[in-house]
Amino acid sequence: MATRKNRSEASPEAVVRATGKAPEEWNSILDAAGAQDLTHKEIATMLREEHGVSPWWSQHVTVDYERARGMRERHQTTRGYQVSVSKTLPVPLSVLYSAFADTQNRGQWLPEAPITIRKDTPEKTTRTTWTDGDGTETSVDISYYASGDTKSRITVMQSKLADSEDVEERRAYWKAALERLAEYLKA
Repeated sequence: MATRKNRSEASPEAVVRATGKAPEEWNSILDAAGAQDLTHKEIATMLREEHGVSPWWSQHVTVDYERARGMRERHQTTRGYQVSVSKTLPVPLSVLYSAFADTQNRGQWLPEAPITIRKDTPEKTTRTTWTDGDGTETSVDISYYASGDTKSRITVMQSKLADSEDVEERRAYWKAALERLAEYLKA
């Protein structure tokens, strides 16, 4: 199953098709408008209201601009940093969902995870709060996707992280966790 690239990975050609201008053109327009002194929201609003760019693409152009001008790092959002890890497994969606949603099952591959479930939409998404030992809270959102009758994919996105070093630590953690999940589901 093909996955949609995130905002930061859209090709320049896709930007031109969607907005009528190349990223470099948008950067020049935004420079001329003084965007380096504006917030993310102000830049995106300007693109929508003054240039007719759709909401999704105004976000994309804004993020690209902020990165090009050193205003934002890779994986950085307006609310901290985030990382996403996915794995496709040879099990039906219901089995994959149960491996996370059921506390006893989850404990087999994700022991002592300091999470509190905020919202759960069965076999679609589980939104949680992760609380570190020092009381720092981040968001962990789990998405489940069917890939036919016998395969499914889990995506874990952890956000509100402190910095790019935290991103890499969490990426390694979740990759290892999803490998443990794969081993648990084989048993």
